[in-house]
Amino acid sequence: MELCLVMSEDEKEIYQARCHYTKAIVDGIQFELNEHAYVKAEEGQPDYIARIVEIFETVDKQLYFSAQWFFRAADTVIKSQAHLIDPQRVFYSEMKDDNPLNSIVSKVTIIQLPPDVDPAKKEKSLKLFDYYYDMQYSKPVTFTTLHTERVTPKSESPLVLEDMSSIGEVENNNKSVKSEGPTLTLLDLYAGCGAMSTGLCYGTGFSGVKLETKWAVDMNKHACESLKINHPETEVRNESAEDFFTMLKEWEKLCVEFGLIGMQRDEDPNANEESDSEEVDENKSEDDEEFEVGKFLAVCFGDPNKTGNKKLHFKVRWKGYSSKHDTWEPYDSLSECNCKEAIKEFVIKGYNSRMLPLRGDVDFICGGPPCQGISGHNRFRNYESPLEDEKNHQLVVYMDIIDFLKPKFVLMENVVDIIKFANGILGYHAVGRLVAMNYQTRLGIMAAGSYGVSQCRYRVFLWGASTMMNLPQFPLPTHEVVGKGVVPNEFKDCVLGSDNDESYKLEKNIFLGDAISDLPEVTNYNGADEMEYGGAPRTSFQKFIRMRKQGSSKKMILYDHRPLELNEDDYARVCLIPKFKGANFRNLAGVLVDEKDKVYWDTSVPKVKLPSGKQLVPNYCMTFVGGSSKKPFGRLGMDSVVKTVVGRAEPHNQALLHPNQDRVLTIRENARLQGFPDHYRLCGPVKERYLQVGNAVSFAVSTALGYTLARAIKGESTSKPLILPVKFPDCLGLSPMKEE
Repeated sequence: MELCLVMSEDEKEIYQARCHYTKAIVDGIQFELNEHAYVKAEEGQPDYIARIVEIFETVDKQLYFSAQWFFRAADTVIKSQAHLIDPQRVFYSEMKDDNPLNSIVSKVTIIQLPPDVDPAKKEKSLKLFDYYYDMQYSKPVTFTTLHTERVTPKSESPLVLEDMSSIGEVENNNKSVKSEGPTLTLLDLYAGCGAMSTGLCYGTGFSGVKLETKWAVDMNKHACESLKINHPETEVRNESAEDFFTMLKEWEKLCVEFGLIGMQRDEDPNANEESDSEEVDENKSEDDEEFEVGKFLAVCFGDPNKTGNKKLHFKVRWKGYSSKHDTWEPYDSLSECNCKEAIKEFVIKGYNSRMLPLRGDVDFICGGPPCQGISGHNRFRNYESPLEDEKNHQLVVYMDIIDFLKPKFVLMENVVDIIKFANGILGYHAVGRLVAMNYQTRLGIMAAGSYGVSQCRYRVFLWGASTMMNLPQFPLPTHEVVGKGVVPNEFKDCVLGSDNDESYKLEKNIFLGDAISDLPEVTNYNGADEMEYGGAPRTSFQKFIRMRKQGSSKKMILYDHRPLELNEDDYARVCLIPKFKGANFRNLAGVLVDEKDKVYWDTSVPKVKLPSGKQLVPNYCMTFVGGSSKKPFGRLGMDSVVKTVVGRAEPHNQALLHPNQDRVLTIRENARLQGFPDHYRLCGPVKERYLQVGNAVSFAVSTALGYTLARAIKGESTSKPLILPVKFPDCLGLSPMKEE
C-alpha cells in the first residue's frame, strides 16, 4: 500500500500523536481532511462510511485517521426495518474514533440536505452524490433534525456549497408556538377513557400552552362514554382505527367535491348549532312509508346496519320524525335521492366545525396501538413474522394515519414487549416508520411509580416531531420506585433515571396507603357509583387527587368506589386470608410449602370444603406458575407498591385484596393508583370500568410528558431529560382545579 503524507501547518501533539497531516495518499488516491471515505468492515458486511476529521502519526510511527461516522439505517436501532428508509439516506453522528489509515477503502460522496427539501431539487442533487443526510442519530434511540449552518464543514467543496444554496437555507430549528397563541389540537387514537390525552393537556396547561383533545377514537363504547362525559367538547368516535382512517379519506373527497379545501372556515361556535324546533309528529310510525330527509346528523365509514358490507353512511333524522326513528343510510343510496344539497350543507357545517380532521388540522397525535400479538397471554404468537400477525396490525394503521394527517408532534405508548418480542422488530418498525416520514424521534422507558403513583408499571414511549419543530424530551423521575422492569440491554439507557444522576433529589416512593387510606370503607356488596367521602384527606397525595375542575357546581362526590362483587365461594376464601401484607392462598388450611418455595397438598388432612361443596383452595392456585406463585388471593399492605394495575379484578392470579377489608380494590382505588383525579368519572358495567383503568396510561406519566411537550413547543431544545418543577399530584393544583 502506497502512503504519502503532507504535514499540517498547525501540527501539535494530541494524545499519542507525533504529528498531524492535512492529506494522505492511500493506494494512489489522495484523501484530504473532511472528505468522506468507505472504511473496511468485517468480512461479508458493507463498508462503513466516515468523514476524515484527522490524519496523524503516532509516537511509534503508526499511521492513523480519526473518523466521524455516518450510520446506514441498518446500523441504527431501525435494524431489520431498514427497507423503510431510502437506501441513499445515511445519518450523521458525533461518534468519533481512531482507525489505521490503511483501513480506508475508497472515496464516497455525501451531501447534506435540508429537512423537507423539495423532492425535485433532492433528486437533482443526488445525481452527483452517493449518499445524503438530513438527520443526526444518537444512541440509544434518537433521530434529530440537522441544519446546514450547524454541521457543514468549512472545507466542504464549492460544488456542495453551491448545490446547497440552490436548495435554500433552512431556518433555525424552532418555529415555537407562543403560549398566548391559538389552542393546539390533539387527536387521541386508541383513546380508551382518555387518560393519556387528558394528562397531556394538563401538563401543557401547567406551562402555559393550550392543548385540547379535539378528536378521540376508540372501539370500546363504554370507554367512549367515559371520555365524552369528562370531555363534552371532544368529538368522540366509537369506531375502529381502520374505519376512522378510511373515513378521513372519504371526508377529504367530500370536501374536495364541494370545493371546500383551502376555504376560510367559519368557526363561530354557534354557527353550526342544530335546532330541534321543527314539528315532530309523535304518532308517526315507520309503517306510514312517508320518509323525507330532514337533516344529516353524523357520518361514518363502516357497517352500522350489520349488513356485512362496509361503506360510507350518513345518519339521517327524517322529517317529521323523532330521534328514535334516526337511521344510518349508505351514501350511494342517498346520492340517488336528490339529497345532494342536504349532504353539501352537512359537509360545509362539518368542515367549518372541524368535525373530522383534514391534513394540516391536527397539531398532535397520541395513542397506544394495541399489539395483542406480542402479549404474553397469547399462546400463538408469531415469532417469525410478527408484522404479518393481524393482532399487531394496529401499529401499521397508527403510522398510516400519522402519514396521512402529518401532525407536528406524535407520541406513541406501548408495553415493553414491543422492544423485546422477536428481537424488538415492532419497536424497530415504529421508529423506522417515523424516520421514513421525516419525523425526529426519541424513545424512552418510564416507570409510573417514578412519577408519583403507587405502582411500578413500565411502558415504552416514542416521541415524534416534524423537522421544523423541537423534539420533546422526557421528564426525569421525581420519586423512588420499588422494583425494576426487564429491559433489553440495547435499550437500558432509555430507562429514565437509569443514569443514577444525583444532581436531582428523588422523593420517597408513594405507598398504597398514601393513595387510598382516606376512602370510605366498603364491603364486597355495598360499593356505590357515587358517595360522599366521609372524611378529610390524610396525605398530600389525597389532597391533590381530590381536586375538581373549577366552575363545577356539584357537591364533592366520590365516584366509582365500587369493588367487583365476588361470588360466594371466592368471597368465603377472601374472608379467610389473614390481614397482613403478603398473605395469600398459602395461608389457607391444607397447603404446605417445600424447601424450593413450591406448594403441595397436606395429605395428612382432608381437603377443606366450602359450603357449596367446592374446595377451599382451588387446584389452579396449586398449579399456577408451577406452584411457585404467591399471587392467587394475595393481600396487599398499606406499605405496598403495586407492580401494575391490571384490567381484571378477579383475585385468582393477582394480588388484589385490600389490606384490611375482605374484598378486592375498588375501581376508584385502582384509578388512584393510576393517578386519575377523583373527579374523573367512568361509565359502563363494573368489569368494563376496571378494564378502562387498567388499560390507561398513568396520569402521573402523561402529565409529565405534557410538560416536556410544552417546553418543546415554547422553544426549548435539549439533549438531556428535563427536571419537573412540580411533582405529581401537586401539579394538579396548577391546573384549572379547586380543592374540596
